[in-house]
Amino acid sequence: MGTAPTPRRKREKTFGWRVIAALVIPPLLAIARYRIRDGHKLPREGAFVLAPNHYSNLDPVTTGYIVWKLGRVPRFLAKASVFKVPVVGRILRATGQIPVERQAGGRNTRSLAEAANLVEDGLAVIIYPEGTLTREPGLWPMRGKSGAVRMALEHDVPIIPMAHWGVQQILPRYSKKVSLFPRKTVEAIVGDPVDLSPWRGKQVTHELLAEATEAVMADITKLLEQLRGETAPAVRWNPADHGQSEIGRFESPSA
Repeated sequence: MGTAPTPRRKREKTFGWRVIAALVIPPLLAIARYRIRDGHKLPREGAFVLAPNHYSNLDPVTTGYIVWKLGRVPRFLAKASVFKVPVVGRILRATGQIPVERQAGGRNTRSLAEAANLVEDGLAVIIYPEGTLTREPGLWPMRGKSGAVRMALEHDVPIIPMAHWGVQQILPRYSKKVSLFPRKTVEAIVGDPVDLSPWRGKQVTHELLAEATEAVMADITKLLEQLRGETAPAVRWNPADHGQSEIGRFESPSA
């Protein structure tokens, strides 16, 4: 009796995804060139959590393109309000994006459960560990939240840090004015998987998640320092220490 054939791995880049890419990518390439360092460090197959920095509302689009260019399909936790926009909402749901209800404090268990389903299916999920646009005045990564780390620990998958820089020249933080000319440069760098071994296999507590999350934020910050050629502030920005809300805008648009 012959052995059963090995099931074929499901193709991530389906026809529908390729149609969307054909519509979205040309405008992205028209407004910016993309330089990616160490792209080989992004897993070519299997589940993982990608943890990028976040400082512009355009980040999900440019990060999605970078992930696509590196051979994987981008799936995000996105603000629930975006899913209510006609047509856009249907596209988001059809492509497996996950709505997140904005709330002060706590974690969105429903959203994390949906993200967990993607991980269990061997797919990649992109989670911004800061949870929102950074409040740090110089656009450095601020204090992180535990969703990305919890996902990686509970499902025993790697968490890949990534940093990018240059998107703020296209769409500054909280601005609605997109700068199309001259053509900008967006740089990105992919890091090695964060070493979560000190926390794997242990009871998940608030303290454990806080420590592991800070390890992720430290790796993201080091990558961003390489891109910017600068040194980040020694103390990580905590919105609560500066009387800032983590929901909505906290300052007047800079542009």
